[in-house]
Amino acid sequence: MSKDAKPAEDAEQPPKKSKKLIIIIAAVLVLLIAVAGVGMVLMKKSSHDEDEEVAEEKEPPKKKEKKKEPAAQPVFLPMEAFIVNLIPENNNEQYLQITLSLELDDPTADAALKPLLPKVRNNIMLHLSSKKASELITKEGKEHLAEDLRDEINSVIEPPRKNKKGELIPPEGPVKAVLFTSFIIQ
Repeated sequence: MSKDAKPAEDAEQPPKKSKKLIIIIAAVLVLLIAVAGVGMVLMKKSSHDEDEEVAEEKEPPKKKEKKKEPAAQPVFLPMEAFIVNLIPENNNEQYLQITLSLELDDPTADAALKPLLPKVRNNIMLHLSSKKASELITKEGKEHLAEDLRDEINSVIEPPRKNKKGELIPPEGPVKAVLFTSFIIQ
């Protein structure tokens, strides 16, 4: 029996060694898979970053812009409504009711313009009353009127100059644009 007992002990020992070996191999495989996964993630990130850099390089180079100060918020000066008689057409009297806002180039221009508002209002009234309804109905007519009013207001602040040919040059005053907030012709 002693002979039979030895082979039984030998048969039991290899499975114990093989179980330990299987556990060690499995642990090593899990560790290798984890390392490979981390490596793949890092590789994808670096290749994605390189793709972004390549995409940025492929964009056409932007023109060098002059260094400008951050653009300030536009300043608007609302004006009271104007109601004027237009030049009669076909013996029909027509009226224009208009409300404006002035876009100024800087906040300090508001203070410079307010003392001159009575003269500005007078010049606008005179200019509006010299128009016909047919001139103002079209979009182009309104745009032309806005430009004329801008030049008129700027000329109150800074008088126009004459060039060598004797032509009046409208001043570059603080009013950038005249905006219509209401425009009614009756």
